[in-house]
Amino acid sequence: MRYRFDDVTMDRDRRGLFRGGEAIHVSPRAYRLLELLLDRRPAAVSRREILDTLWPDVVVSDGSIAVLVNELRRALGDDARSPRWLRTVPSFGYAFDGNVREVQGPAPPKEHGLVWAGTTVVLVEGENLLGRDPASAVVVGHPSVSRQHARVVVDGREAYLEDLGSRNGTFVGSRRVEGRASLFDGDEIRLGTATLTYRGPGFSPALSTMSRS
Repeated sequence: MRYRFDDVTMDRDRRGLFRGGEAIHVSPRAYRLLELLLDRRPAAVSRREILDTLWPDVVVSDGSIAVLVNELRRALGDDARSPRWLRTVPSFGYAFDGNVREVQGPAPPKEHGLVWAGTTVVLVEGENLLGRDPASAVVVGHPSVSRQHARVVVDGREAYLEDLGSRNGTFVGSRRVEGRASLFDGDEIRLGTATLTYRGPGFSPALSTMSRS
């Protein structure tokens, strides 16, 4: 099971948090707190339940929870004054807000694909050009897209997105790509204002409407 919110992935099989392929380092208890809040969303979780779950055999104060919440907010880039994800419920506890998508099952990718305008293109090993150029692996005919806008590099089970100096930028979720960004199944890719979806783990080419020969 994996949770996706914006460009953050919680991979419960790997017991890790990731942003753009880079690990987000948090303490084991902070990770467990985030896991608890995600499991119970959108309901708020009381401080008593958090204490009983995270410190079942130890007596600690509510301040210990606040320390973990602050750790998570720093790691995720959340703001206590205007939270996107971790909401404080006064005199009660905490809740996870925001849009979360669950990705079921293991992640053994054999094929990689991009969905654009209802059409799925299977990507090949190595470089796959994205842009308005008719010779592109994925032709994105949109005025905000450069002729050679970006590329997806497939390396075995992994896939990476690189911008090619495009006029209007390349994004994964809300994060602008600078250098190389790892891709995960379901990632939303934006070229200018054109939106594509990356399909990786669990993607079956049998569901494709178009593939490269």
